[in-house]
Amino acid sequence: MQGYFAGRYFKHQKDGNTICFIIGRADSGSFLQVITNDQILQSDDLTHCHVGPRGLTVNLPRIRGKVTYGPLTPIRSDIMGPFRFLPMQCRHEVISMRHTLSGGFLIDGSWIDLNGGLGYIEGDKGSSFPREYLWLHCNDFPQELSVMASVADIPLCGMHFMGCICVVLYRGMEYRLATYHGVKILAASRHQLILKQGPLRLEIAVDASHSHPLRAPKSGHMTETIHESNCAAARFRFWDGKSLLFDETSRNCSFECNLRTFPIF
Repeated sequence: MQGYFAGRYFKHQKDGNTICFIIGRADSGSFLQVITNDQILQSDDLTHCHVGPRGLTVNLPRIRGKVTYGPLTPIRSDIMGPFRFLPMQCRHEVISMRHTLSGGFLIDGSWIDLNGGLGYIEGDKGSSFPREYLWLHCNDFPQELSVMASVADIPLCGMHFMGCICVVLYRGMEYRLATYHGVKILAASRHQLILKQGPLRLEIAVDASHSHPLRAPKSGHMTETIHESNCAAARFRFWDGKSLLFDETSRNCSFECNLRTFPIF
């Protein structure tokens, strides 16, 4: 048996404060991980954490509060594309690229106000995280913009390849860059990601100087360790042909990377 896990990632952000909840279950039991700008809180007790399509309520010794979500912004179709029909080690889903927040959380006696902030929701399920991958998300911009991107080692039918999924939601337009659409990964490292697909080109420069250790699944058990920063500095540039659609920076990009080696195509 390969084992099984399923989890969802709820991101809440306002004025430089980011609070992310990773909530799920695995063969090894339930898990809750809370990431703030400067610490991580962990629990295996989900009885005091209630999640629904309209928000999240938490009542734990060190964190309690309630946040209500505005209308969610799902993407047009499954982020996995045709790969959703194949036996995959890990299946990703994007539930909402961007939605408004109301409420807040009391963490270690300090109130974090999230009224008017922005949220993001995604999920993963399968047996294990990829052995190598890069993932990022950011919606902390002065204009309507949200970016999610990931490249990962994909084992399939006894072979391995580097796959890519990416969504750019810009001023109501959705741009999808993905392996199943012929994207080329020009660079992928702890410091940059460059993707090209037809006339579209996305360049992201990242400086993640601080990160938190998180538990991650391997064969259905939360025994691996990954590192995530939710306040990485990043610059995002996106072209459609010769037209530069945006050039934006943020100091609140969520970022994970455990790529060890990656060829430049």
